[in-house]
Amino acid sequence: MPTVTIIGASPKPERISHQAVERYREAGWIVQPVNPTGEMVAGIAAWKRLEDVPGTPDIICLYVNPQIGVTLVDAIAAKKPKLVWLNPGTDGEPMVSALRAKGLKVVEACTLVVLRQGDPLVLGLASAR
Repeated sequence: MPTVTIIGASPKPERISHQAVERYREAGWIVQPVNPTGEMVAGIAAWKRLEDVPGTPDIICLYVNPQIGVTLVDAIAAKKPKLVWLNPGTDGEPMVSALRAKGLKVVEACTLVVLRQGDPLVLGLASAR
């Protein structure tokens, strides 16, 4: 089963990051939410730090301010995901360049849109740079 780690996953159902947790789960993914409080998201236990999440996710998906995201580049690279997904508001520079400099494949797009189109790993890898 594919695994996605969602950084910035919110326990608030109205937030897009919360909806991403639910949609990935509905699509059959193992979902690993990460948020600074470690508060459960959609009934799934969350981690406070990416470094504490076990294993290697297929996708690391970000819903955080780019200034926060850029501080996570080394931790993201250490996880060696197949793909890093930057949602609107997280995307752009210097985040993209920093991730690519670590040899990571990056997609800048809305996860919720892509989940409606098909498998985000397949579609993301096809479009990643």
